[in-house]
Amino acid sequence: MSIEEPDVRDDDRAVDLSEDFVVLPEQTVDDTDHGWGERIGGNDDWLLAERPPHWG
Repeated sequence: MSIEEPDVRDDDRAVDLSEDFVVLPEQTVDDTDHGWGERIGGNDDWLLAERPPHWG
C-alpha cells in the first residue's frame, strides 16, 4: 500500500480569508429571547409597575 504525496504542501495552499467567512456566529440560537422561552412583547412594563415597595 502506498500513499501518494500531494503536489502542493499545506504551507503553499491559498486560503480564502474574505470578510464573508464566519467561523462562529455572534449569537447562538439558545442565547436569544426565543431560546430562553420568552414571548414576543415581554412583560417588562408590568414587572416594573408591580415592584415591591421596599425596592424604592
